Amino acid sequence: MIPRSRMPALGCWLFAACLCAVLLLALMPPTGAPSTGWDKSNHFLAFGTLVVLGRRAFPGHDGLLLEGLLAFGILIEILQSFTPDRSADWADLVADAAAIAMVWSMDVVISRVFRQIRS
Repeated sequence: MIPRSRMPALGCWLFAACLCAVLLLALMPPTGAPSTGWDKSNHFLAFGTLVVLGRRAFPGHDGLLLEGLLAFGILIEILQSFTPDRSADWADLVADAAAIAMVWSMDVVISRVFRQIRS
């Protein structure tokens, strides 16, 4: 069991590792990248995971986290426009934003429910 005092540090490391993995997967040739089978669900899975990990790593900083993840999605699309095997797509950014909004909302509700159950 990991002591509570080390949880924020572990959360930051997990968030950073996931951020790097998403960036790497977004920029590598699509033939070598793992996939869910549908590009938009790949985006949903990636950004949904980042939201959950980010909320655990940086509690109380939801606004900054949401803005940062949206900026990260924009950065990925810009970088993809410079790669030979990828292309920028506004629909991908919409999928990122939808995942951020939906998973953040669900996580807020679930967190409140668990807080009420504990108290």
